[in-house]
Amino acid sequence: MASDPAVLDRLHREHATALWNYVVRLTGDRVAAQDVVQETMLRAWRQGITDDDHQRATSARAWLFTVARHLVIDEARSARHRREFPTDELPEGRIGDQVDAVFDAALVSDALGTLPMIHREVVVRAYYGRATAAEIAEDLGLPVGTVKSRLHYGLRALRLALQERGVTR
Repeated sequence: MASDPAVLDRLHREHATALWNYVVRLTGDRVAAQDVVQETMLRAWRQGITDDDHQRATSARAWLFTVARHLVIDEARSARHRREFPTDELPEGRIGDQVDAVFDAALVSDALGTLPMIHREVVVRAYYGRATAAEIAEDLGLPVGTVKSRLHYGLRALRLALQERGVTR
């Protein structure tokens, strides 16, 4: 194994640009070409490839190009390459942890269970059903003022129930 960094430096200086141009032509990807050249040079260093004289320089260059070509072929055949594809669109935003939302829903549901039925029914229809006071009044056969009053007192009781559970101030 060649442990002399000067050997790798010389190999890189003499062959990396031509090797990179070759890999760019094969892949069409400038960034991937840099990775392939780096991996090729690493393998050359591990194998002890040198180009001390003209004969060795020719065989070292051939070896480097062959290794680079094989790396490109291996990548093209890889499962990762078949499953991944480039895109100009950003991925969806990060999805946060839903644990807090589940606990909040459980607390609100528990607090709603403590309300008298006449208040709970109006609060649930207004906030979960997104119904207006007039729609709730029509559905329940009550005056709009009664629905507004029950909604007011229901929300007030709900706030107190949540305070008892340590949710709000």
